[in-house]
Parts: sequence; C-alpha cells; structure tokens
Amino acid sequence: MDETTLRLSIFFGLFGALALAETVTPRRRLTFKRWGRWFTNWAISITNAVLTGFLKALLGATAVLAALDAADLGVGLFNTLDWPVWLEILIVFVALDFAIWFQHVISHKIPILWRMHRVHHADRDFDVTTAIRFHPIEIGLSMLFKVALVYALGASVTAVILFEIVLNGAAMFNHANIRLPMEWDRRLRQIIVTPDMHRVHHSTDRREHDTNYGFNLSIWDRLFRTYTAQPRLGHQDMQIGLKEYQTSAPTTFPWSLRLPFLK
Repeated sequence: MDETTLRLSIFFGLFGALALAETVTPRRRLTFKRWGRWFTNWAISITNAVLTGFLKALLGATAVLAALDAADLGVGLFNTLDWPVWLEILIVFVALDFAIWFQHVISHKIPILWRMHRVHHADRDFDVTTAIRFHPIEIGLSMLFKVALVYALGASVTAVILFEIVLNGAAMFNHANIRLPMEWDRRLRQIIVTPDMHRVHHSTDRREHDTNYGFNLSIWDRLFRTYTAQPRLGHQDMQIGLKEYQTSAPTTFPWSLRLPFLK
C-alpha cells in the first residue's frame, strides 16, 4: 500500500468512526444542522487538496517528497548523524509537534496570519469537520513551513509519514463533538489534547481563545503556560466561534473563502 492510500484509508476510517460517535454521544447540541456546515467545511478541505496537489506537481512541495529529496542530497541534521532509527523518529516527531504548536501560536499573534487562521475559528459549531476547515492560503503556508523543517531536520520518510498520520488523526479526535468520561479525559489530557481541552480554544472569550494551542501533545501548553483546564461558562454554555461573526455566514463556502480579505 502506498503512502497516499494508507493516509487516506486511515483518515476516512477515523473520520467515519468519530462522526458516528458524535451522533451517538454528542458533547454539545449543535447550533446549525450538520449538512450545511459539513458541505462548507468539506468544500474548503477539497479546495485545499487541489491546492496541495498543484504545489506537489509544480514544486514537489510536500513533506514526504521533501524527506526523500533531503535524503538524496544528504542535507539536514539526521542525514549527517548515524543515530538509531527509533531515536530519530522520536525526536523528529516531538520536534515537528512543537513546531506545529508554535506555528499555531504565531497564527494568532501576527495579524496577517490571523486573517487566514480566523476561517478555522469562525465555525460556530465544533465537530470533526472543524478539523479540516482551514483557508487554502493558510494550508499552503503551513505546508511550506513543514517542508522547510523536514529539510532542516533531515527527517526520514517513515518519520514524516508517521507524524502526518498521527497529526491528522489527533486533529480530528480533539475537534470531535464527543462525550468522554471525565476520568478518561483527565488521564488522556496528561499526554494528548482531548476534545474538551481543545474546545476551550474555540471559545469566543479571548482569554480562553488564546490558550490550549496544541493539536496533539498537551505538554507545550502546560510548559509555556498557555493552558486552560475548563471554559469559564462550562462546555454546554460556552459560545463557539468569533464574537464578530455570530451569524449563519460562517456556514457558507464563498463567505469563508472571502473572510481573510474582509475588514
């Protein structure tokens, strides 16, 4: 099985399982019906897939291709070291996870990046499709950032594929509108980001919105003191999205694509 087939199989399998879990044990009642939002969020995701495919054809700009090229050229940290494979994979995984956390932080702090990232935050509901709702320009910039990191690290193809699969799966999991037993949530969030932990980040309250940036490992928010345990109003009463866009507009595809360019 090639890398693309493997990733897509895991992605759609996990998406289906989480979507079913949201139906059976939802954490919150949704503001809007699923299908309108899902159409918009999937349309954005498909647009991103087309963009990624175009860049791959034009520039070879994907993390996996970058890993292959770095190995051929002998560039990057781990292409100059003879360390055990398992140690390399572990270090690359942790380094990339921190880099994604840091990228997320600066996407909130730098105005031009925030204009792109607010497409993700404008979603007024929080479920598994929120994980795939990112503006195409943000996806392009994120991919180039990741490619640069892969070259710098000299990361192996195996390490990159593993990280990409885990990152995609973790993002869908921690955006899922599922109800976990409190004890499970408490134990899991010691290591990984849970849905209740990440939902706080999607609060309209700026004090909560600027915390819990992690997508996979929860250690970074604890380490850099950007961790909030629970929303002030509780998970049932907290408001999701952006204060200035509490309308039905974020559920539409054209508006979502235009959002970065709106004043």
